Amino acid sequence: MAGRSRSGRAGRRGSSGGHRYPRSARVGQTLKEIIADELVRIGDERLEFVTITQIDVDDELNRAHVMFDSLAGEEGDAVIVEALDEHRVRLQSSIARQIRAKKTPILDFRPDDVIRSAERIDEILRADRERDQND
Repeated sequence: MAGRSRSGRAGRRGSSGGHRYPRSARVGQTLKEIIADELVRIGDERLEFVTITQIDVDDELNRAHVMFDSLAGEEGDAVIVEALDEHRVRLQSSIARQIRAKKTPILDFRPDDVIRSAERIDEILRADRERDQND
């Protein structure tokens, strides 16, 4: 028992490095992998060209905001959200089977506005370069 003093355990824990990322970020990454795999298995043609770009999980693991992008762009967002909502139960069941957690976060699907904004900026910069070359 002498080797199991409180200060010894705390010292080992502090020096081991622990987790580098918050739990919600680790869960988000795991959910991203599970959902991406499950979307392939679902085989819904509305989701064929959908990419899960990011998942933000709240600290209590109650909600997970699932961000996506697709080749359909903004015009296809409504159809994609509808399809993802239809498959929500299946996706959450798959998550519940594969993660070790007391509860499964409720999935909320949203287009990834960050990627869309970056694409718009890229288009503007490209147009500026072309205009400068033509001047």
